[in-house]
Amino acid sequence: MNAAFPTPAGPREGRPSAVVLLSGGLDSATCLAIAREEGYACHALSFAYGQRHGAELVAAGRVAASLGAAAHRVMHIDLAAFGGSALTDPSIAVPETPTSGIPVTYVPARNTVFLSLALAWSEVLGADAIYVGVNAVDYSGYPDCRPEFIAAFERMANLATRAGVEGQRLQVRAPLVSSSKAEIIRRGIALGVDYALTVSCYQADDAGRACGRCDACRLRAEGFRAAGVVDPTAYR
Repeated sequence: MNAAFPTPAGPREGRPSAVVLLSGGLDSATCLAIAREEGYACHALSFAYGQRHGAELVAAGRVAASLGAAAHRVMHIDLAAFGGSALTDPSIAVPETPTSGIPVTYVPARNTVFLSLALAWSEVLGADAIYVGVNAVDYSGYPDCRPEFIAAFERMANLATRAGVEGQRLQVRAPLVSSSKAEIIRRGIALGVDYALTVSCYQADDAGRACGRCDACRLRAEGFRAAGVVDPTAYR
C-alpha cells in the first residue's frame, strides 16, 4: 500500500458509505438524515473556512451526533485569505434586507472547494456517494447551488479520480435541490431532524442565536411558516 495515497477501500460489506457536507444549518441536517434513511454510513464533513462565526460548526457537531453519523470531521481552510464575501470579510456588511442579483454573502468557489475535499475523502473511504444540501428553489441565488453545477461536478469527479477511472463510479447527490424550504422542513421532521440543533444565520452570536434579519434567517422563518411548523430558532 502506498502510504502517501492509500488504496481506496472499495465497496464495503454491509452498508455503503457516503460523505455528507454538513454546515450545521437546516438544509445540510436534512440532507444527512436523507443519506442515513437511504442506507448509507454517513461520514459528515464540515469546514472552518474563515466564516464570521463558529456557532454553525458547534451546531454541525450536535447534528452529526443526533443523526448517528459514522464520523464527523472539521477541516480548516482559509477562504478569508481571499475575502470577497460578507461571510469571510468583516468589512463587508451582511445585508439585512432583500437584494437583487447574486448577494455579497456568496463565497467565491466555496461549494467547488468543499466538494473537492469531500471527493478526496470519499476516494480514500471507498465511498459510493457525496451528499450536499444545496437548494435552487428557496435560496439566495448562489451559482454553485444549481443542479447544472452538481451535474458538472459529478462528471468531473468520475474523470479526475482513480476510483472513477477504475470503474467505482461516484454519485454526487443533491436531494433537496428542487424542494421548497417548507418541503425540506416537512421531510426533515418526518426523518427525525431536530431543527432546534441547527444554526442557519449568517451572523449568529456565540450562543448560536440568530439575528432574524439576514437572508438566511428570512428564508428559514418563511419555510417554517409555510410548513405550518413551529420555528424552534433561538433569536437574539
